[in-house]
Amino acid sequence: MEPTVYRLFVERKEGFRSEAERIFSEMKEFLKIEHLTGVRFLNRYDVQGLSETDFRRAAFQIFADPRTDLVFFPEFPQETGETALAVEYLPGQYDQRADSASQCAALLCGADGVTVRTARVYVFRGALSAAELDKIRAYLINPVDSREAAAEKPSSLVMEARRPDDIPEIAGFTALDGAGLEEFLKQRMLAMDSADLRFLQEYFRQKKRNPTETELRVLDTYWSDHCRHTTFGTALEKITVPEGPAKRVLERALRTAQEVRTELGIPPQRPVSLMELACSGAKVLKKRGLADDVETSAEINACSVFIPVSILDDAGKQTGTEEWLLMFKNETHNHPTEIEPFGGAATCIGGAIRDPLSGRAWVYQSMRVTGAADPTVPVSAAIPGKLPQSKLTREAAAGFSAYGNQIGLTTGQVTEYYHPGFAAKRMELGAVLAAAPVSAVRREEPEAGDVVILVGGGTGRDGIGGATGSSKAHTEKSVETAGAEVQKGNAVEERKLQRLFRNRRAAAMIRRCNDFGAGGVAVAVGELAPGLDIDLDAVPKKYDGLDGTELAISESQERMAVV
Repeated sequence: MEPTVYRLFVERKEGFRSEAERIFSEMKEFLKIEHLTGVRFLNRYDVQGLSETDFRRAAFQIFADPRTDLVFFPEFPQETGETALAVEYLPGQYDQRADSASQCAALLCGADGVTVRTARVYVFRGALSAAELDKIRAYLINPVDSREAAAEKPSSLVMEARRPDDIPEIAGFTALDGAGLEEFLKQRMLAMDSADLRFLQEYFRQKKRNPTETELRVLDTYWSDHCRHTTFGTALEKITVPEGPAKRVLERALRTAQEVRTELGIPPQRPVSLMELACSGAKVLKKRGLADDVETSAEINACSVFIPVSILDDAGKQTGTEEWLLMFKNETHNHPTEIEPFGGAATCIGGAIRDPLSGRAWVYQSMRVTGAADPTVPVSAAIPGKLPQSKLTREAAAGFSAYGNQIGLTTGQVTEYYHPGFAAKRMELGAVLAAAPVSAVRREEPEAGDVVILVGGGTGRDGIGGATGSSKAHTEKSVETAGAEVQKGNAVEERKLQRLFRNRRAAAMIRRCNDFGAGGVAVAVGELAPGLDIDLDAVPKKYDGLDGTELAISESQERMAVV
């Protein structure tokens, strides 16, 4: 017999209901819900794995604060004319509130296997029409990560996992004609273009077999714009500078770029690209001997520069210097933030931290730069298929700050740009500074027989498609179909990695390290050496039931691949 599922609701007392007041303001100001007269907000907890006595004890020690909260078992009181809407995360999405609550309950009660499931409950007062309720649902529920929760208490919180099927070959792939390939590309929602798919088909025709689903998805990830930067590699056949105040500056910059091409010996027949323009400055500085302080290694997850650091005694007097590595990294999360703003912005700063962290550096400073259209316009003015600018702006700010605050990172600069052009796609940029003593960092080549250890968070379905999703055009269907492309960050888990890598004994054991970004095991482990044997059955999972493709390409925000 399975343990009983217990339920409670937590609502703030009068004077502490800032969340309910904020929601009411948004409903009136942005959604223009005319008949709404009030909003209540409650957190719902379903708990399994505790005795009733322990559950009651945990109610006011974990789930609620008796000074500020009201607790209701197992239902909350509703007045006549109130309408309740419960919203929960999709199965497989990381729920930090539930995770933290289950860990605390296990510690408090000394119990193993405590499971918690949460939901956010909104209660609306007023004679709301069906149309107004539909508008509220559409605003509060982002189908990328959430759904409307059932009112009934479940009999069990245990997730049943079926045994995953073996990965089959894609029957008939090599026999498809041109029209068939185009339809295949559309149905599979691949990020690669038609030319890539035709190239792939020709390769497997020569191999006299069809590709497996895993091979197709791994290559789609490798060849995505996110990983291969195909847009930046596009040939610029003609560059025209429009009239305007920056015309002379831009023309001078283009002339300088042409001079640098000549100095670097780039053949004139090679097309110019944005990637070349972005990289040629660093290359020419190295050629001139002006960048000898830049670290050059196979680990290229962050820009790394050698600097002397002063050592001071307790009185503040310099007693010597020590050589350190100063690292810079920035990351944009435009697409993820566009479709799920809280998680997209949180993992923007989380991903930026992870890159220099993989280089064994301690991240100590950050910057946030964003671009949005006018967030004060009514929700009804939003572009079809896109989230309202007000929701994007508010939730992205909350996601970035939540991750930074939990990991303990100072953000010394925040700059927000507002322009109509950002209605097409939001800009979300996070940049960090990090440092590490040179003596604490090893940079060595992996050798045959070396073991790759995965350290950090587990793999789940919520990390599938991050690279390919960021590489696709945003359409009216993007928000509906991108559910697994944006992860919820777990800053506490990344904080543990920071502390581990700061330990000199741990750092001294690492020969090479790569962070788990988009593409998961296939990319993070695959980049460590020219050839590897990877046992996907050994990959740590958040839950059972993942097949080989999911294990191979699912992103894990807070994880490192260590040799």
